[in-house]
Amino acid sequence: MNACLDIRDLSAVLPNGQRVLRSVSLAVQPGEVRALVGESGAGKTMIGKAVLGVLPSSVRIVEGDMRLEGEDLGKLQPKARRTLIGARTALIPQDPLTALNPSRRIGSQMTDRLVRILGWSGEKADTRIRQLLDEVQIRDPDRVLKSYPHELSGGMRQRVLIAAAFAAEPRLIVADEPTTALDVTVQKQILRLIAQLQREHGTAILFVTHDLGVVAKISQRVSVLYAGKVVEEAETAALFAAPQHPYTRALIAATPRYTDPFASLRPVDEAVLAGLASEIAAADQVWRRPHG
Repeated sequence: MNACLDIRDLSAVLPNGQRVLRSVSLAVQPGEVRALVGESGAGKTMIGKAVLGVLPSSVRIVEGDMRLEGEDLGKLQPKARRTLIGARTALIPQDPLTALNPSRRIGSQMTDRLVRILGWSGEKADTRIRQLLDEVQIRDPDRVLKSYPHELSGGMRQRVLIAAAFAAEPRLIVADEPTTALDVTVQKQILRLIAQLQREHGTAILFVTHDLGVVAKISQRVSVLYAGKVVEEAETAALFAAPQHPYTRALIAATPRYTDPFASLRPVDEAVLAGLASEIAAADQVWRRPHG
């Protein structure tokens, strides 16, 4: 069976030649939640944008390939690639306020993709959207669909975008730090919703985050990214039980512990970062553990 998403040796550069992705390889199996974790600037969002075909014009892919359910995206003509990506993938963005058009009502924005890209009738799209709004526990769909984005809370806006992402039954959803812009209480609610919908719909998710706590809650497998390179990959439980790479161990050690309110946070050791710079410059080793 083909992986839902299969990225092999993907590298990308800026105009000055700086590599922002370095031989990235990872696969997301059908129905799997794969976490992609790393600090800010590691290249997590860049990978998500590459998958969705929305890389900035200043970023150029120089090697590697991406396959979506066996289809090599790099070999498709631009129109065919956009059609395939539009039909089989969706995005849950980081900031729901900036992701929504402030001048359009929620209803027209939610049905637009279903009608314009997938060719659904307006009636079918409206029925489907209302079904998904119910699944994300929005109990007053008429009010929400008639609202403008600024008239809804942050948590409600994110529920709208989650419903929109699942509405067309995509094979793969890229969730780009979907709880970062929300307060802690709402974060937990949104994570539970995503996990519940993922189980019910069987959708594969590439979950981009810098938060190891989120990784532990939602993913089956995790890839650790540093400076555009995957340095470790494992099943989530195995990664936390026995991290192999020094950077992974440092990330876990730097995670706040709430058992002792007076404990000091441990920053990532400078020696670890210096060693990583040398490793990335000279080596290709990835601590990759197979499925158990």
